[in-house]
Amino acid sequence: MLSGRLVPGLVSMAGRVCLSRGSAGSGAIGPVEAAIRTKLEQALSPEVLELRNESGGHAVPPGSETHFRVAVVSSRFEGLSPLQRHRLVHAALAEELAGPVHALAIQARTPAQWRENSQLDTSPPCLGGNKKALGTP
Repeated sequence: MLSGRLVPGLVSMAGRVCLSRGSAGSGAIGPVEAAIRTKLEQALSPEVLELRNESGGHAVPPGSETHFRVAVVSSRFEGLSPLQRHRLVHAALAEELAGPVHALAIQARTPAQWRENSQLDTSPPCLGGNKKALGTP
């Protein structure tokens, strides 16, 4: 099930679904986001790859590519624990995680799990490095 707010970013991947949202919903895709997409496609042959650059919601310069959320749906995840799935994603993105990417939220699901719940989670608001949680001194 595709959410109407994401359909404008729909891109065909040989019969698979690929959704993307650039920084702050601008639709612009930068080189880091493109590299993440390519590497995950090559490593996992996903049926669904939904990638969101969430950098605009953090204390970073405009146009940054530092914070991402990804939903990867792949039959390669069958029989693997969540930790093993995340390790596969991390292995594919080792270069990005060692450099420009500061945060990566991962939803790694099997096709059956995605059919049960096809929603991409949302991240909580950024409190920044020097900001404190509400109600703390």
